[in-house]
Amino acid sequence: MTAPTHDGQSRSWLEIELEDDLDEELEQAIDDARVPPELRALLANRKKSTLDRNTYFSELMRLQSELVKLQDWVQHKGLKLVVLFEGRDSAGKGGAIKRITQRVNPRTCRVVALPAPSDRERTQWYFQRYVPHLPAAGEIVLFDRSWYNRAGVERVMGFASEAQVEDFFRDVPEFERMLVRSGVILVKYWFSITDEEQQLRFLMRIHDPIKQWKLSPMDLQSRVRWEQYTKAKEEMFERTNIPEAPWHIVEGNDKKRARLNLISHLLSQVQYQEVPHEEITLPERVFNPDYERRTLPPELYVPARY
Repeated sequence: MTAPTHDGQSRSWLEIELEDDLDEELEQAIDDARVPPELRALLANRKKSTLDRNTYFSELMRLQSELVKLQDWVQHKGLKLVVLFEGRDSAGKGGAIKRITQRVNPRTCRVVALPAPSDRERTQWYFQRYVPHLPAAGEIVLFDRSWYNRAGVERVMGFASEAQVEDFFRDVPEFERMLVRSGVILVKYWFSITDEEQQLRFLMRIHDPIKQWKLSPMDLQSRVRWEQYTKAKEEMFERTNIPEAPWHIVEGNDKKRARLNLISHLLSQVQYQEVPHEEITLPERVFNPDYERRTLPPELYVPARY
């Protein structure tokens, strides 16, 4: 099937659908590029990405199609995939997660972003509140921050004592080995950005009303305690980088390259194949000659303002 265009040329419906997909990503790219007037002079000297837009879009669409194949394989084989996303505030974790989940089936690929623990949860075994969110067979779970909160924000901000942090470092390698022994594929990512890049991203959030919700008092404190977070991160790598679940560092200053590099690497962590599917045939609609469609009152419709 084809549809006419404004210049009289015809395009296939497939081309139109692909254009819609690209428009969705373009909307997000435009949002990323919006610069508040207060920061234009400051951002003029920012290092520009050398990755051209066409390459980024084409590679993103290709990698996202592979993510669909990966998800099919995980379901087909009954695998359990857990991906942890850690890193400094504004390092790009959310944008990367959004691109991973953009085309896949949300029924079997879900994002877990837990709030601060409740008073009850604070009395539990530390890992207890994360366990219910682990995947069953055929599922993928993406943790937008994870149990490594204890090694990072909780430690730096004083929400956990040094004794609790030490218990965590002693327990987490065995906890992750238990997960791997149970059949979980555990992949851990740390998003890394420079001090200067984080400052710019925070300033953009401060001056952009649409993005101010992303800032919290904890985020602002992370600027003050940059060096403390660095020391905490270094010890975390040293004590939790185990062969069964090693850390993978994503260079995040260039958001587009970071997303492509991460998805490409994630795909390499599972030896997946394309799952054969039966050919789908759209059945003919059944027409009932005695059925007469009712005319609905106009007030039920959303006003057509565009």
